[in-house]
This record gives sequence, structure tokens and C-alpha cells, in this order.
Amino acid sequence: MTNPKAAMLVIGDEILSGRTRDSNMHYLAKELTRAGIDLAEARVVSDDEQAIIDAVRALSATYEHVFTSGGIGPTHDDITAECVAAAFDMPIGIRDDARALLEAHYARTGAELNEARLRMARIPDGAALIDNPVSIAPGFTIENVHVMAGVPAVFEAMVASVLPSLSGGDPLLSQSMRIERGEGEIAGPLSDLAKAFPDLSIGSYPFVSNGIYGANIVIRGHDGAQVDAAMTRLSELFG
Repeated sequence: MTNPKAAMLVIGDEILSGRTRDSNMHYLAKELTRAGIDLAEARVVSDDEQAIIDAVRALSATYEHVFTSGGIGPTHDDITAECVAAAFDMPIGIRDDARALLEAHYARTGAELNEARLRMARIPDGAALIDNPVSIAPGFTIENVHVMAGVPAVFEAMVASVLPSLSGGDPLLSQSMRIERGEGEIAGPLSDLAKAFPDLSIGSYPFVSNGIYGANIVIRGHDGAQVDAAMTRLSELFG
């Protein structure tokens, strides 16, 4: 059985300008791998309404799951919620269940639930809330799109809230071997190895260390016996 495929959409001018380094894609990829869901594509778009709408529509039509990060906060440039609603032609407004979460949270903390903070209760009609145990303001799922915050701690908590509800396949297994030879020297045998194990992914990642040229060979697959067999063959070739 083929594993479900997913895409990630990272939203924010701060990512594209280099002011903020994205760590959410790295985290999501690891968690999806454990869940048996293959992250097949990642895109980064600016805080532009049409760009977000177009990307959501394209990715939603292509993959079983789409995860977005960024743009659901209290400021004027947090437009992701409205854009996702527009992508599915759904109305959006302050939802009573999301408002209740925020009211209870700010009552506990003694802070004011002002107009800006209330923006975080904007949820499209028909969407399911994603729990946020870190800062309470929820994300949401509409159809196959899971809309999450960009702050890493919150994003990670939302991923943990969503993943148990998704059906995955077999986890992706991985083994690696360091070879201190240049890629030009090992390319031929590696090509033969890849042909012998067509169901596996065999990657070569070169390095230079203290004047030594080499490569880390990573073998990935869903069948542990095949991965073991390929690693044995690799060791025989270069061990």
C-alpha cells in the first residue's frame, strides 16, 4: 500500500526576506516520516492574498494532506485564515467556540481580549479546530488543509494535536554509511545498487573534511529487510 502524501505551505514575508529561519518544515518532515506519511513538496509564499489562495488550491488538489504554517496571528498581515477560506469559497468570521477559548485564556491571565487578539478566533465555516495547548489560539482543519501557527513551539504542539487523527502507512526506515571516496569514484557502483533495489531511495551526500573527499550514503525504504540487504551490499562494495 502506498503511503499518503503531504505538502507543506510556509507563509510569510519574513521567511522569504531571510529575517526568520524556518524550522517548521524540518520538524514536520520528521513527524510525518514517523507517521508513515510522505512529505512530497514544500512551498514558501509571501503574505500575498492571491499567492496563498492559489497555492492552497493547487496543493489541496494534489496531495492527501496540506499543512500550512504562519499568518494566523493578531496583526494586520496575518491573512492566512481568510485566504484559506477563500480558497474553498467558505465564509469566515469570529467563531463562538474559538472566542470562548480565548475568553477563558485571557480571563485566567488577566490580559485583555482586545480586537487584535480576537482576530485569532476567525475560523471558516465548517472547519474543525486544532488544539493549541501552548498559547490557546486554535488552528483549524478545512477539508484536507491543516492551518497552523508559524511560531515553532505552537506549530509543533498543533502537529501533535493533528497527527493522531490521520491515517498513515509504513514508517520510512533509514540507514547510512560514510565512505571516504569521491563521488566520481563511487557513482558507478551506487547506480548499480540503485538498480538492484528499485523500491529503495539511495542518496549520496558529499562532504570535504580535513582535505578528505567523501560521501554519506543514505538508504531509505519502507521494507526493513530490503534496507538491511542494500546496506550489506553497500558494505561489501566499500567497507
